Amino acid sequence: MLFSNSTVFMPSVLTLVGIPGLESVQCWIGIPFFAMYLIAMIGNFLLLAVIQSEHSLHEPMYIFLAMLGTTDIGLATSIMPKMLGVFWFHMPEIYFDSCLLQMWFIHTFQCIESGILLAMAFDRYIAICYPLRHATILTFQLVIRIGTAVTLRAAALVTPCIILIKSRLKFYHTTIISHSYCEHMAIVKLAAGSIWINKISGLFVAFTVAGFDIIFISLSYIQILTTVLRLPQKEARFKAFDTCITHVCVFLQFYLLGFFSFFTHRFGSHIPPYIHILFSSVYLLVPPFLNPLVYGLKTRQIRSHVVKIFSKESNKCIATVIQEVQTRNV
Repeated sequence: MLFSNSTVFMPSVLTLVGIPGLESVQCWIGIPFFAMYLIAMIGNFLLLAVIQSEHSLHEPMYIFLAMLGTTDIGLATSIMPKMLGVFWFHMPEIYFDSCLLQMWFIHTFQCIESGILLAMAFDRYIAICYPLRHATILTFQLVIRIGTAVTLRAAALVTPCIILIKSRLKFYHTTIISHSYCEHMAIVKLAAGSIWINKISGLFVAFTVAGFDIIFISLSYIQILTTVLRLPQKEARFKAFDTCITHVCVFLQFYLLGFFSFFTHRFGSHIPPYIHILFSSVYLLVPPFLNPLVYGLKTRQIRSHVVKIFSKESNKCIATVIQEVQTRNV
């Protein structure tokens, strides 16, 4: 295959544009993004601290929630520091291998998050459909194995995409990525050679993970809905629905945003690039931002423990102030 003189052989450095067409206002766009990231970090670390410190929360649902919080921290941190470097500090350059590493982290954490949502749906299915067997089925050892399997599945599916880029794509038309972070298709489209295998690989990963997980999550909630509607007491039905509504909200916002970003990226050629880049960036930041807020507000056990922590800290502060005043008076 012949390549023009303008092609670059295995570039060592790539350049991230940020948001094409909005370069002049990127510094302002970075402010709400940073606010979302900050809230996501505080919320998820607080969630992890509460679950770790309270032995009553060492149950499968909360362990899966802790896994989700850890994944959200990793996902948001994979994208935000470099994105803010582009928006605020005019540092668009990124080493090629670092770009691939960022891509690997982003897509791996996305796959892990999808798997954890499936595990949480399975937990709710067992808890509502087989409540007496929940403790014997979902043991601590099984929960850890599920978390390990979800992580290994994500790494095993995403890693071949990196290998295909390194082994197949040697020449590149340009080193400029019209994106705010390193995403699989954004890198692949830079290549000068045939990229159909890389495209198929990316689609295979997306449809394998999302297709498998969505089917089984949907089946789980259909079974849950069927079981709940058969409950004789209205109060019991309401309690069961209230237990699952949080998971359904998280499930819907993750996959609806994901599908919108995925299809507009591949088939929305008429959509302005800055709209696509904004939505794809928001898609990565919304789950880490919303998940701790949704679970903190909707889950009574977590909410009560958070209030307890803050009340203890406020009491300590008041006692310290009173002690200092008394000492000065003496």
